[in-house]
Amino acid sequence: MSRRYDCSEPMERTRGIAEAVSAVRRGELVVLPTDTVYGIGCDAFTPSGVTALLDAKGRGREMPPPVLVGSVRAATALIDDLGTYGQDLIDEFWPGALTLVCRANPNLAWDLGDTKGTVAVRMPMDQLALELLRETGPMAVSSANLSGAEAARTAENAEKQLGDAVAVYLDAGPSGEGEPSSIIDLTGPVPRLLRAGAIPEDRLRGVCGVLLVDDDDDDEDKEENDVTSDAAVGEDTLAEPPSLRKDDVGEAPDLRKDDAGEALDLRKDGEAGSAPSLRKDAADEKSNDQDGSDLGAGETDRPGPEPSLRKEPGDEPPGAADPDKA
Repeated sequence: MSRRYDCSEPMERTRGIAEAVSAVRRGELVVLPTDTVYGIGCDAFTPSGVTALLDAKGRGREMPPPVLVGSVRAATALIDDLGTYGQDLIDEFWPGALTLVCRANPNLAWDLGDTKGTVAVRMPMDQLALELLRETGPMAVSSANLSGAEAARTAENAEKQLGDAVAVYLDAGPSGEGEPSSIIDLTGPVPRLLRAGAIPEDRLRGVCGVLLVDDDDDDEDKEENDVTSDAAVGEDTLAEPPSLRKDDVGEAPDLRKDDAGEALDLRKDGEAGSAPSLRKDAADEKSNDQDGSDLGAGETDRPGPEPSLRKEPGDEPPGAADPDKA
C-alpha cells in the first residue's frame, strides 16, 4: 500500500522524506518532485529496484533511467571522464535542467540496464529532491508516468498512472515548468546536443564554444551527396546513448559543490565565444574549354573546439553528491 505525503506541511514533509529514504534503502520506489517534472526513483545501486522502476513504467532494459545526484561530488564519483567541457557545464548550470551523458565509472557495481558503458547524470534544482538525494545517495530516476504517457507535473497525476507500484509519493504541488532538461553527450571529442530543453542552445554554446546538433550531421551528409547527385540528400540519424531517455525527467542546475546546500557562485574570467561555422557550398562546376576537366564540390571546413575557459571559483563551501526525465 502506497502513501502520499503533503510536503507543504512541515511535519508531513519531515515524515515523508524519512519514509522515502527508508523505502529507497529497501529497494522500493518513490515519487519525488524535481525542477522539471515529477520523477519515479529508486536506489541506483539496487538492481531489483531498477527492474521494478522499468516494470512500473512499462519499459525494457534497452531504455535505462538517468541518475540524479544531490551534489557535484556524488556525480564525479559516477563518471569516468567529463571531457573538456564537462566541469565548465557543471559549474554554469548545476543544480539545474542539464543532463550530461558521460562514460560511466567502470568500477561501479550497478546495473541500470543496457547502458553500453554510459550514464546520464543530473543534479536537480529542487530543495526537496536534493534533501532526499543527500540522504539516499544517487538515485535512478525517470519521469513519473507510464511509458508513452505525458510526464506527471503533480503527485496526484503520478499516482493515477503508477498506483501501488510506488511505496511513497512526496507531494510538493505542481512541479517546475514541465519542460525537460537539455541533454548533452560528452562521450565524444566535441559536445553534442541530444535533446533541446529548458536551457537555451545559445547559453550552452557560450560555455562549450562548439556544440554539435543533429542539423550539423544532416548538412554535412547533404554536401557529400550533392557531389555525386543534385537530387540526393544525405541524412545521418544520431543514435542516442542507451543511458538516456527522451521522456526522462528534465532538471535544472544551480551550482552546489557541497552537501551543506550552499550555492557556489563562479565567475568566468572571460566568455567563451562561439566558434564560427566555416562551410563552403558544394557545387559541381565545369572548367573552361581549354583543359576540359571537372572541379569537385568544395569540402566542408570545421573549426576545432576552442579551448575551455575555466572559471575561477571564489570561496567554496566544502565538497558535495542525480536518470529518465527527472
